Amino acid sequence: MATLGMSAADREAIETFKRDVIEPSMTKLVILDFWAEWCGPCKQLTPVLEKVAETYADQGVMLAKINVDEQKMLAAQFRVQSIPTVYAVFQGQIVADLTQFRTEPQIARALDQLLKQFPVQGEAQSLAAEIEPLIAMGEEVLASGDAERAIGIFQQIAEMDPDHPQALSGLIRSLLGAGEAEAAAEVAASLPEALLKDPAMAQALSALELAQNVQPVHDLSGLTAQVAAEPDNHALRFELANGQMAAGDRDGAADSLLHIIATDRAWEEGKARAKLLKIFEAIGLEDPWVAATRRRLSAVLFG
Repeated sequence: MATLGMSAADREAIETFKRDVIEPSMTKLVILDFWAEWCGPCKQLTPVLEKVAETYADQGVMLAKINVDEQKMLAAQFRVQSIPTVYAVFQGQIVADLTQFRTEPQIARALDQLLKQFPVQGEAQSLAAEIEPLIAMGEEVLASGDAERAIGIFQQIAEMDPDHPQALSGLIRSLLGAGEAEAAAEVAASLPEALLKDPAMAQALSALELAQNVQPVHDLSGLTAQVAAEPDNHALRFELANGQMAAGDRDGAADSLLHIIATDRAWEEGKARAKLLKIFEAIGLEDPWVAATRRRLSAVLFG
């Protein structure tokens, strides 16, 4: 903004605006609220904006207010014709008009979208950047079969961010991998409902459900012989699949379940298919074994 020919008061207002809005907006997302004392809707909106700004503060969001009666020149610069007028400012530029949003959920949704679009820097983003490589390390260690070490990594991440869904998912799956099903169940039971519904938790909760519903079978030879003698007994074959999964024989479990599906896909209201899908979810949909077995399932269903 040019200051040539301006009054001392206007120049001071410009400098204050640069300090309080433009400079912070280089890294933060600034909610810029134009208001006035006599404006009833402004008074209704102010506490909403303040609450949202406080909620999103750790994500690099801040609130700046401009009284249009005291700062007429600034209001004119931004072509404010009615109030309240609310903009989102990043790196000195208006990136969104938030005026139409008057409720906390509406404003929050708009901010969520903006935070995905722009490289805003806040404590949450800094923590996320620090945690991201640790999550990758934990997943790699768990995939290698070292569940005990993975537990330590995911516990460390959970200490840094107690509500991080990927860290808690990794911790539950690591505990299951180490044979500590009770400890995994305790972690899951301590989580708030919102975290349990997070998509990142689906794999861990499916793995936990499988672990709780499958009893280890030390010797499958007898059950295998029974199935061989009664090949059309789907209940026996389903029990065998459970035992094979408990023993870590994913291929055997898949073979047993696919046999049931191929023979009678509607058996027990699609119980075999539901079990196989639960196994897929527990292992992880990106896993190569899951991808290959899903193709086998598709061939059975549509071949």
